[in-house]
Amino acid sequence: ADIHQLGISETSRIRTEMDAIIKQTGFAGDFQQFLTFLRTDPQFYASDSRDLLEKTALIAKRMDGLMPRFFGTLARNTYEIRPSSSRGAYYVSGASDGSSAGIYFIMTSDPSRQPLYSLEALTLHEAVPGHHHQSTLAMELDLPPFRRTLYHAAFGEGWGLYAESLGKEAGFYADPYSDFGRLTYEMWRANRLVVDTGLHAFGWSRQRAIDYLLENSALTEAEVVSEVDRYITWPGQATAYKIGELRIKAMRLRAEQTLGSNFDLREFHDVVVGNGSVAIAILEEIVDAWIESRKNSGET
Repeated sequence: ADIHQLGISETSRIRTEMDAIIKQTGFAGDFQQFLTFLRTDPQFYASDSRDLLEKTALIAKRMDGLMPRFFGTLARNTYEIRPSSSRGAYYVSGASDGSSAGIYFIMTSDPSRQPLYSLEALTLHEAVPGHHHQSTLAMELDLPPFRRTLYHAAFGEGWGLYAESLGKEAGFYADPYSDFGRLTYEMWRANRLVVDTGLHAFGWSRQRAIDYLLENSALTEAEVVSEVDRYITWPGQATAYKIGELRIKAMRLRAEQTLGSNFDLREFHDVVVGNGSVAIAILEEIVDAWIESRKNSGET
């Protein structure tokens, strides 16, 4: 019930931000009409596969250069960007010995399926400071071998969503359409809290879940149907993304409020991703211990 209500609350908050951006752009129609505009206007799509790869690379390289502003420890191994023919965008880790780079795959076979307005959020999530930094760093830590590739969904995907939001502080999403694209991803993950719990705890039908996503998200009908069928067959997994992101943000807020002017964002980020993949409850213990150590060191 708490997760369901959290999803409803987040959906309302995000929708308010989306409506403000629509107003900012001067668009005269409603929410659904704005989505249609984004889906059909050629300005929001790359001209061809090469154009899409080049635009993706520019975003990735720009964030590469900003990483030292947000992290004290950077992963040694690098990543490359490769076209994917059918699966969409995803990240694959490189070799643990550093003999091969990580790979950020992005679907280029049909540029109309990868809008440019969501490209910044997608790239920050999959590459840096998202999954590449997170997973590559874990493989380079002095941890037992099984922990270097361990995966906890709330930690892994929660960090990916947090990385998207970190783009705001890094100067991304200056274009209102790109900022709207960021919010479409955040809305999608908030809707999952409502739909997953609706299906598995509150007796929602498949059609009710489909209707909810069609009304609130920016997904197409085909994407919505695929998503709902995924949630039906994989209970709980879809809630990990937003829950993980919100818990990481809550840890940061707690650290900022406790440490005040002595809060170090780079050090906080190093603590969050510097222990490999851990359950969120364990991560909270790690962050709380770091906060206490900073307080007791005489720096506050």
